[in-house]
Amino acid sequence: MDLSAARSAYREDGVVYLPKTFDVQALSAALGAYDWSLSHPGPLATKFAQSTDATFYNDLYNPGCTAAYKSMLETSPLPQLLTEIWGTPDVWFMYEQVFLKEGGESRRTPWHQDSSYLTIAGNDLAVAWITFDPVSKPDSLEFVRGSHRGPLYNGSRFELGDDTAPLHPQSDMQRLPDIEAQRAKWDIISFAVDPGDLVLFHPAALHGGAPTHRGTRRRTLTLRFFGHDAYYDQRPGPAGPRVSGLHSRMKQGDPFRDPSFLKLLPRAD
Repeated sequence: MDLSAARSAYREDGVVYLPKTFDVQALSAALGAYDWSLSHPGPLATKFAQSTDATFYNDLYNPGCTAAYKSMLETSPLPQLLTEIWGTPDVWFMYEQVFLKEGGESRRTPWHQDSSYLTIAGNDLAVAWITFDPVSKPDSLEFVRGSHRGPLYNGSRFELGDDTAPLHPQSDMQRLPDIEAQRAKWDIISFAVDPGDLVLFHPAALHGGAPTHRGTRRRTLTLRFFGHDAYYDQRPGPAGPRVSGLHSRMKQGDPFRDPSFLKLLPRAD
């Protein structure tokens, strides 16, 4: 792995593809965490509305996740990798998100930026996207290259029939552009990904997921992390139960820190 090239790609593009990041043991541990989440739905577990009989399941911010994921995270290659990508020694686990698409022609994951939903900003932020099923390039997660540098758009409500419907209609944040209707105008990139590979992206990067097809399944686990250069950045509306309690303890620009987040140490190989 060329870490220098990976660091440059992450800074410039907001996303980098890192093949064979997970060995068999690390991938098995990640799958065990994913299966735990499916077996222990949290209060925010939901199935997105579909126009077909497909399943599009999502869960995140499970209050039991940190304890259930702790062993996997501490033995994962991710903390060491993130220190190399960011160039700083501190890595904290923020929260998990699991996805399951199967059973038929599922809808796309609408174009959006994770940062639109999170009261955090900075350079040392990352989303680790892990798939447990082979995904071809046309069916993979897609990104607008360099979009992590702004602007930050209003979040999508994931409304069936209008992917750009704003999460906060009264906010002065710009409405999401209809990227899917004007794909040629955007620098869209994606990667064919096999189990064991990693796609690492900044949460401010515009991204969206291709639909799945009848007879296929896509199981993905995303893990969100922050590091030294991460600060509190107010957003309109609630920020989710995992971080909403920080509103009373932080003001704009404060370093994003709280004892409730698991700090991870790079592995001593």
